[in-house]
Amino acid sequence: MCRFLAYIGPELPIESLLLAPENSLLNQSLDPELHPSLQLAGWGFAAWSAHLLKPDAPLLYHRPKAAFHDDNAKTLIPSLQAHTMLSHIRAASYDASVVQADENCHPFSFDHTPWIIAQNGALPHWRQLQRELLPHCKDQYLTQMRGTTDTEFLYVLLLSLLEGDSDDDVQRGFEKLLKVICKAARDLDLAALTKLKIALVSSDRIIGVNFGCGHEGETDVTGDWEKLREEDLPLSMLLEPIYLLTGANFDDHANSYDIDPCPEGRPPRPYSRQSR
Repeated sequence: MCRFLAYIGPELPIESLLLAPENSLLNQSLDPELHPSLQLAGWGFAAWSAHLLKPDAPLLYHRPKAAFHDDNAKTLIPSLQAHTMLSHIRAASYDASVVQADENCHPFSFDHTPWIIAQNGALPHWRQLQRELLPHCKDQYLTQMRGTTDTEFLYVLLLSLLEGDSDDDVQRGFEKLLKVICKAARDLDLAALTKLKIALVSSDRIIGVNFGCGHEGETDVTGDWEKLREEDLPLSMLLEPIYLLTGANFDDHANSYDIDPCPEGRPPRPYSRQSR
């Protein structure tokens, strides 16, 4: 499975997020849990910093190779810091149809929107579903699509459905996204388990969304994801949560992802998650 990590908070060296922890994102790619889908298909990150010449735009980096073999990582990353960051490691099966290229590395970023996106998920049959979904897509985003991944197409579809950038607008946009996907799958008789674990990020803002539908296209999926690991791994992965840490003093816990947790009674809001 793919992996992503998002950060928002005080400016800090992104080395402390991507390289230094023993279980850093790059180190995790050396020992993936789901071995049939190794993290070999590329990786990337986007970072916002007040110290960049263009502080309102993300610095984007992509490399179509295994993150742990990226010879640039240990020279580039220690020179950077950020107050908002999104990084992603792409998993792929052993299949010659998998295209390893910059254009297929997350995060994806288009013009005319503040949002970038990364995903740990999959939209089955997405190429066939385009027959029903393309009418919902706006040309200003379709013409920017360069790669061959379902995530980039989901990005096009989501941006086309958004009516604004407020929390409520984004929530409605994601609800519409799943609704039109499920309808297209039913109309084309292509219903299948769809796991959408998405990070939507802009400067000083992170929105994490974990949703999808079951094997028959149902959206009211329930169950104990840990118990399902032995019985139905794909369904287990759909139900598994996105992990969220909120707190302070990250810098006091060197070489780890530990923080001083937020006081009880101050949980993050459901869709706009200021988190580490």
